Amino acid sequence: MVKITKSMAAKRLGDVAKEKKFWCYDGRYLKNLQELEEALEQMADETFRYHVNDTKSDFSNWVRDVIGDDKLSRDLNKSTNRVQAARCVASRITWLKQK
Repeated sequence: MVKITKSMAAKRLGDVAKEKKFWCYDGRYLKNLQELEEALEQMADETFRYHVNDTKSDFSNWVRDVIGDDKLSRDLNKSTNRVQAARCVASRITWLKQK
């Protein structure tokens, strides 16, 4: 397991590069974990299912590949609905801010 330093936590909480933003089916672009949490709380279930279904897990992949947070990626991969996913992100943000 990787020990998360204060600087690593700050990087994960920060904005991603413009070209790495997450394009959401409902037209939003997300640039950080806070925006992901807010989007998950507000989006329609149809939008969530577009990104998370039997064949793909877009939020999990973006968090792993762009944000660099394997633990949150695994948690999102296990989430079966947007409310559960939003809670995972909120919990991780709280944890990262305490670093």
